[in-house]
Amino acid sequence: MKFQRLMPSLVCVAILSACAGTGQVASTPKAAPTMAAAMAEVDAAVMAGQNDKAYALLTSAGSTFPTDKTPWVRMAQMRFDSTDYGDAIVDALEALERDPDDTLANSIVAVSGLRVTSKALADLSQKNNLSGNVRTEAQELAKLLRTSLGEEVLVANGGRPAAVRPKDAPGKKVIATPSSPRPASNDPFGALK
Repeated sequence: MKFQRLMPSLVCVAILSACAGTGQVASTPKAAPTMAAAMAEVDAAVMAGQNDKAYALLTSAGSTFPTDKTPWVRMAQMRFDSTDYGDAIVDALEALERDPDDTLANSIVAVSGLRVTSKALADLSQKNNLSGNVRTEAQELAKLLRTSLGEEVLVANGGRPAAVRPKDAPGKKVIATPSSPRPASNDPFGALK
């Protein structure tokens, strides 16, 4: 008899514990994120001047969409624009792992590398340490660049590089001009400074 009186109580306890154990309330499922939505958030963060937030959103998008090059190209472009050439190269190389033919990522790697090299050569030249093998190698690289580009002069327009517009990003400048033109000198690397 005692068991029959306890039976409804045990059933109620079992039902209540099952409901309380999950702790979940039925809700509408959240929509899956899209790359377009992530890029819209990035654009909003950039417009608000929150570049750190934009980088965090891009990193998250890169993790959410591991095969998509878009967040990596965007980070590379942002880092290039802020003259953070080392990180621009790293991010552009991430994009190139996903799409080796991406013109913008290739341009960022090339131009960022040249900017880093130009600065290093300028620093060496300024300290009069550009001699011997380093100088010869730099001259050979300059010659290779002229040949590759089909140009007799690497830097035209009075020491200012021309803007490059890759096919992947019409209207976007990849190469910004230096802040001040360099004076002419007998230094063959003067135009690369």
